[in-house]
Amino acid sequence: MTVAEATAPVITPQIVAEHGLSTEEYDRILAALGREPNLVELGIFSVMWSEHCSYKSSRLHLKKLPTEAPWVICGPGENAGVIDIGDGDAAIFKMESHNHPSYIEPYQGAATGVGGILRDVFTMGARPIANMNALRFGRPDHPKMRHLISGVVSGIGGYGNCVGVPTVGGEVNFDTAYDGNILVNAMTVGVAKTDKIFYSAATGIGNPIVYVGSKTGRDGIHGATMASADFDENSDEKRPTVQVGDPFTEKLLIEACLELMATDAIVAIQDMGAAGLTSSSVEMASKGGAGIRLDMDKVPQREEGMTPYEMMLSESQERMLMVLKPGREAEAEAIFRKWELDFAVIGEVTDTGHMVLEWQGDVVCDIPLGPLADAAPEYDRPHLSLDEYKAWAKVKPLGDVPKSANIAADLLKLMGSPNLASRRWIWEQYDSQVGADTVQKPGGDAAVVRVHGSRKALAITTDCTPRYVYADPYEGGKQAIAEAYRNLCAVGARPLAVTNCLNFGNPQRPEIMAQFVEALRGMGVACRALDFPIVSGNVSLYNESKATGGGSAILPTPAIGGVGLLDDWSKSATIAFKAEGETLVLIGHSTGHVGQSLWLDVCHGRKDGAAPTVDLDVEKRLGRLACDLIRDGRVSGVHDISDGGALVAIAEMALAGMIGVELTLPNVPNPVAIMFGEDQGRMLVTTRDANGVIAAASAANLFAAPIGTTGGDGVRGPGFAASLADLRAAHEGFFPTLMSNEL
Repeated sequence: MTVAEATAPVITPQIVAEHGLSTEEYDRILAALGREPNLVELGIFSVMWSEHCSYKSSRLHLKKLPTEAPWVICGPGENAGVIDIGDGDAAIFKMESHNHPSYIEPYQGAATGVGGILRDVFTMGARPIANMNALRFGRPDHPKMRHLISGVVSGIGGYGNCVGVPTVGGEVNFDTAYDGNILVNAMTVGVAKTDKIFYSAATGIGNPIVYVGSKTGRDGIHGATMASADFDENSDEKRPTVQVGDPFTEKLLIEACLELMATDAIVAIQDMGAAGLTSSSVEMASKGGAGIRLDMDKVPQREEGMTPYEMMLSESQERMLMVLKPGREAEAEAIFRKWELDFAVIGEVTDTGHMVLEWQGDVVCDIPLGPLADAAPEYDRPHLSLDEYKAWAKVKPLGDVPKSANIAADLLKLMGSPNLASRRWIWEQYDSQVGADTVQKPGGDAAVVRVHGSRKALAITTDCTPRYVYADPYEGGKQAIAEAYRNLCAVGARPLAVTNCLNFGNPQRPEIMAQFVEALRGMGVACRALDFPIVSGNVSLYNESKATGGGSAILPTPAIGGVGLLDDWSKSATIAFKAEGETLVLIGHSTGHVGQSLWLDVCHGRKDGAAPTVDLDVEKRLGRLACDLIRDGRVSGVHDISDGGALVAIAEMALAGMIGVELTLPNVPNPVAIMFGEDQGRMLVTTRDANGVIAAASAANLFAAPIGTTGGDGVRGPGFAASLADLRAAHEGFFPTLMSNEL
């Protein structure tokens, strides 16, 4: 293909539409250029103005979130967020989505999601120390779901295990709403020195721009555009837009980058993620207020006859772009060649404010950077008010709370249900111990990973309750933040900051945009109240499916990744009962809120009622109390109460320690509401000093009461008993049965 053939096709309305651009957006391109774009330029505008890269429907509302605190070194806008964790150390972390690719090709979609988030973290100078994930699947008996679960779990494990970063926790939910559009959100946490953090702004006119990592191929072309559209019955045809990952190359890339970062040769660095070479070069130049010139003939390529269009839009994995100090090219090249990686000087920083691409002696692209980045479209999409949204959602009022004919049977049914069953089948496929710094592996309230060579540890959690967000986006947004905060406190960590992955449907539907706006409003209120700023994140829109068997839009799912700090990793708490004869204490007031509860759904087939409200002052006092009790060694086991209510949390504590409990329950007309209600702001603790714990709770203006004594071989209370053996069989049986094709 000649230069003329690569750039000369007449841009028709059909070609514009195929690139995901509206007529109005194409008019903006004409105005920005003062002429018709060629195909290369149109492709670059297409990916840079996609939802995935430009956040054009969400930027307006993201600006309202709290992002600052004394310990925040770098908030949103870079590859990942950075917080100070003392002693010259920084934690660097982010969460991102790989939803659409994982539905189309689950193994590679999930694997490259892990690879991409790892690069976001180590590109800033951090050594990755932990991976997490937040997964949402459709009905377990959906014909495609077993294939999707198997592929996603294998992809996450295959990539993370090979690259040598432990996968230490996460969450998995099931709902019909995800039948046609699953969610795969990946999170990575790394540690760096505060004086060795690297940013992406390209500066220094004439400085060399270098390409490192793997060669560029044709995989993943238009991946960002695909991720910014909903699915239809032809979604499988998009398989070529899914990237292909190589974790062994990623490991080499991590080591090579960190070795070069130990010198002072790097001016700026950016990974090639969504939109590949296009987004990395545009973002680096625009952040630095500079221009960029690239020689496309020098881009390492693994396929014959690639055009500039293909090279710029490819999302081939394991690639980075750097700006080096002049004269340091040979030093950098030696490092990357030693690690058997490609290295090429492909351009330079300029003072033009334009992206200029040269190929075979011709200029094939000349675009001003302003319209591509900072001046990209920003929309204030129409949205319903919260009251209008609730009327649209048609969530039924709760009405009468049903009674339980058999409390033990209800507990066993819940413990074996898809959203509460043990995830052991999943996390045993992940290496959670590599690196030898994992203090708490999957299965607790939060993972805990040591900061290597110190007493400190980072606690990490992912949380969201989509059914709450659907019923009330504002309260659901608050609850997602509050639960992450509570889970970090439950292991003894001080919550420091949040990353997020905001998964929603089509923003051009006012009811979907209402979900987004109100969820972010709730998140912002909670973050401010809890001193828990948001330092990084990702927005994934158009998570809808028109395919046969799909359920249109997903449940609104603002997944929250929380990070906290323990001064002494040896003082972290776990959920397990530790010994017989200890008192089980409930902290936090219980009203028996069963609206939107799993008990109401699983045991009675109802999804009625309002989402539980969140008292942020209570959450803050509860979190501080838990941290104090854990630090002082006054409690032996700690567990927050969330999905399934108090009795499910008690059963989880009993199973974790294989020690039973004898419960004493309040004398109320319908005790199941207290046992299975999902009131927020509550925790369970075990202790030898019940009076002291209750006094401490009272001093914090929190309700607390003894509700049982550990011991025996089951969870027993007035009129019911469930043996640990039966509970374990129910709890552990779901995934092995599902994945062995017996369901």
